[in-house]
Amino acid sequence: MGPHYLDRLFSPRSIALFGASTRTNSVGTLVYENLLNAGFHGELYPINPKHKALKGKPCYPDIQSITQAIDLAVIATPAASVPEIIHACGEHGVRAAIVLSAGFGEGDGKGAVLERKMLEAAHQYQIRILGPNCLGLIRPRVGMNATFGKNAARPGKMAMVSQSGALCTAILDWAETRDVGFSAIASLGDAADVDFGDLLDFLAQDNETKSILLYIEGIRNSRSFMSGLRVAARMKPVVVIKAGRHSSGSRAALTHTGALIGDDDVFDAALQRAGVVRADSISQLFAAAQLLSASHRVSGNRLAIITNGGGPGVMATDRAADLGVKLADLSAATLATLEQNLPPHWSHGNPIDLLGDASDERYAMATEACLSDPEIDGVLVMLTPQAMTDAEACARAVIKAREKKEKLVLACWMGDGHVRSANALFAKHHIPAFSNPESSVEAFAFLANYYRNQQLLVQVPGSLGKQSRPDVEGARLIIESALAEQRSQLAPLEAKALLHAFAIPVSAGSNCRSANEALVAAENHGFPVVMKINSPQLTHKTDVGGVRLNINNAQAVRTAYHELVEEVREKAPEAGIDGVLIEPMYHSRHARELLVGVTRDPVFGPIITFGAGGTAVEIMRDRAVALPPLNRFLASTLIEHTRTARLLQAHRDLEPANLDALVQALCRVSEMVCELPQIVEMDINPLVADNQGVLALDCRIVVTHRTPSLDPYSHMAIHPYPHHLVKQMQLADGSNITVRPIRPEDAEIEQSFVRKLSPQAKYFRFMQTLNELTPEMLVRFTQLDYNRELALIAVQEKGGNEIELGVARYVMNPDGKSCEFALVVADEWQHRGIGSQLMTHLMDAAQERGFNSMDGEILGDNKKMLELVKSLGFHLQASDEDPGIMVATINL
Repeated sequence: MGPHYLDRLFSPRSIALFGASTRTNSVGTLVYENLLNAGFHGELYPINPKHKALKGKPCYPDIQSITQAIDLAVIATPAASVPEIIHACGEHGVRAAIVLSAGFGEGDGKGAVLERKMLEAAHQYQIRILGPNCLGLIRPRVGMNATFGKNAARPGKMAMVSQSGALCTAILDWAETRDVGFSAIASLGDAADVDFGDLLDFLAQDNETKSILLYIEGIRNSRSFMSGLRVAARMKPVVVIKAGRHSSGSRAALTHTGALIGDDDVFDAALQRAGVVRADSISQLFAAAQLLSASHRVSGNRLAIITNGGGPGVMATDRAADLGVKLADLSAATLATLEQNLPPHWSHGNPIDLLGDASDERYAMATEACLSDPEIDGVLVMLTPQAMTDAEACARAVIKAREKKEKLVLACWMGDGHVRSANALFAKHHIPAFSNPESSVEAFAFLANYYRNQQLLVQVPGSLGKQSRPDVEGARLIIESALAEQRSQLAPLEAKALLHAFAIPVSAGSNCRSANEALVAAENHGFPVVMKINSPQLTHKTDVGGVRLNINNAQAVRTAYHELVEEVREKAPEAGIDGVLIEPMYHSRHARELLVGVTRDPVFGPIITFGAGGTAVEIMRDRAVALPPLNRFLASTLIEHTRTARLLQAHRDLEPANLDALVQALCRVSEMVCELPQIVEMDINPLVADNQGVLALDCRIVVTHRTPSLDPYSHMAIHPYPHHLVKQMQLADGSNITVRPIRPEDAEIEQSFVRKLSPQAKYFRFMQTLNELTPEMLVRFTQLDYNRELALIAVQEKGGNEIELGVARYVMNPDGKSCEFALVVADEWQHRGIGSQLMTHLMDAAQERGFNSMDGEILGDNKKMLELVKSLGFHLQASDEDPGIMVATINL
């Protein structure tokens, strides 16, 4: 792999500073001083026509006067001058710029015009721009401080990306007093070009960076953000802090779901699917990053607490409840060990109170017992220094017990002078130690959330599940018919027909426009029946008396019909009435009323919600949200995040609800969201679940026109697994193979495939000597964002296992319009047509994705590969940078 497209931004060999100055406290002066004081490792060229020299360095009137190549331009001049400067930089061969200047996105519209001109020049010359209106960039490794802040950053392994320049300066000040270092600090500013997605993509591959911190105020491009975030989180810990957790206003919505879901709920759901964790304060941000980058890990959410004081145990328990951390249920074996070795008055549960006279032997025994318990994922050991306490001896006992096990141990020795030596011991043995119970539990919660979110990250659901294929075309026709009639809300029977098209069980119903029609429908359905007013203007029918339950006979049907219509006309005279719906009365003593909904977030697109249903849904507010697509694992996780999940279990005389049916219904809703981008909001309320299955009793669906797109999933923040690219093929010799997109679980066969390649095949593919893929490369090659990269593998099944025969992949180029390809086939499977099959399929997929062209670099000695691409229509020419490399290009 060549250098990253942001490499000149982060590791320039030369910098030109436009607007360099000596005027007190001007931006140009501060940046110039920072670059000099940081000891930039490359060449620095100040540019200002008013000066001949600045601080002992020649000062140039313009970039044309500099005869040397420039990697990075830092611009601190008025906004009006920037487009012309970018044009001049492009002519000089500059490929990266930091625009510190403000005055682009605000005012009377002139700023927007300037920004457009700046970007037009940048795109013409393929210059990537950080900013405008940003603090700048710090890269301690190369001695670069291209900011106008008054703080420096010491070298470290954490990268910080912030939308707020002011917060960058505050964090730098905070970090300086705590000896915290950075690999990079980047201020995005207005993010007119380089955005979170670009920076995350770079930092994911940056060897200097072991963890990434993000400060976010808002997201412009959710697909790019999620794409970069998911790539980075697969390779190193990412911790996020976001401003504006509480929305000051509420959004008008036509459904319960729209009223229930806030912007922060959606942001949390996005972070969870991206495999990152969220902090609520700057101190938490750094604590989480340091904890995760030190490779402390847990594999669950069950915490055991050991203490010698009841008070700290209660404080830790309270914080655990706040954060959703589960106190582990001690196994029978653990309880027996504790009963045998502790005084009679111990707590007999978790937290494990060893009592105030606890010795180091008690601490050792309790820690060993908890670490041996399979029902425990982590142990928090706490101590308060009391008269009979030997804090250091107890610390040694915990350290020794931990040596025998792999499980996480956290320490909380409360106090200061009496526990200082103990804390030094914990630091020496790499046991995280905290000064108070709350911080200790927060640390465990970060690790547990990280584990959970990493599990969510590796899920790659398709747009359609493995169950029976839905009638997508029929559903689209229903929506198109409604839109053609200028209706945005589907009629109740249309909404249920849409659910039925996706195999979601619905209650039967009939729309009746007279009392006699209602009577006939009731007789056909069978008594008792439910009667509901049918009016597109009435979202919540019960609010205006528009529902009658348990109608048991013919006379009652006619009476109820007239009463319904009259009451609704009185309470909602503006509502048009299209009739009365007659449905069989559902009854099951095991039923639970649930809500399954969809809403459209302005940033992240469609969101699926699940929770308690019925008429009191907005009062109960028990719901969880997830970004589609879903699979069974993700749907089950969504259910588990609600209080309702406990109500679905067996309770007294209630049979447990059929969770398989509920999970399948959620997966079907996910399919609807993927395949029907016209859906804006949807409520299935109630969806009743009992021991037999689920049934949608009522449904409201709001739709809108959708502009056709080359990418059928452009409305989604996470691209589904492209099932439609799976193909069964037969080679010329009769061998049957499958060509399909790679998945995370293919890591083992991908590693085995690369190991077995001949040295020559490895060199032709990777252009370097390579024995096997590093763990980082393996993650990058198998855990893909299908929006911007694709790997198609040819596999054959042998003995119940798949064997990889070849792989072709493309990765989107920085321009977003073209992609770069690579291909390798196992030595023993060459000359059998696999390479041409893979490349043809890959080119078709790239064309479908909307790429204009495809290119790739091939070593001149790789004659077979050159012949193959030439036969496929690629144009070959020698590389400008290395005559030993041929560049293959094809117009798609």
